[in-house]
Amino acid sequence: MIIDVIIPAFNEADAIGMVLQDIPKHLIRHIVVVNNGSTDETASVAASCGAIVVNEPQRGYGNACLAAMAHLAGCEPQPQIVVFLDADHSDHPEQLGSVVDPILKDEADLVIGSRALGEREAGSMMPQQVFGNWLATRLMRWSYGIRYTDLGPFRAIRWSTLMAIGMRDRTFGWTVEMQLKASRGGWRHVEVPVDYRKRIGVSKVSGTVKGSVLAGYRIIATILKHR
Repeated sequence: MIIDVIIPAFNEADAIGMVLQDIPKHLIRHIVVVNNGSTDETASVAASCGAIVVNEPQRGYGNACLAAMAHLAGCEPQPQIVVFLDADHSDHPEQLGSVVDPILKDEADLVIGSRALGEREAGSMMPQQVFGNWLATRLMRWSYGIRYTDLGPFRAIRWSTLMAIGMRDRTFGWTVEMQLKASRGGWRHVEVPVDYRKRIGVSKVSGTVKGSVLAGYRIIATILKHR
């Protein structure tokens, strides 16, 4: 299958090169790094490492993902699987094979790399992240009967499924929107354990009170919106 990788990036010049280096190149075709309004050398570092750089000045995780999807929609042929990764080196890109494996085996349409099921380095997730994941997954279970353990960014999805569910969120509700729409639409989903480590640099979301509150609000609002 044709597998492409999408990496939203905002001021990750110190980390993006290591992320790109660790991706198993024999498994994938394109790596699309979305330069989401960076003011550092993120774009040039990514390009020097062989990634396709798409510029999306309108900040927002969902905005970046949608920009990358628009680029891939213009590729010939289009991908069959898309993998999403963070740009801060907190994920382990070398585990990409494990994340796509259930789709390759035709056992799933969406695979979530669960940090809750994998090994987490001490301090890799802030307390507010751990609580936020717990609360969001419980709300999904109570509201819809959908069982997840994480909203982790490291995930794989069939391109056909991604197109069918019609992603709309442009900010931090992106991951939960994908999981809700895929599950409620009847697409098969599974979780696989992935490891997680301390990110390089300070998080723009969990590293600030404002970022944590805004992200939490958006995630919960997205869950409730689909009731």
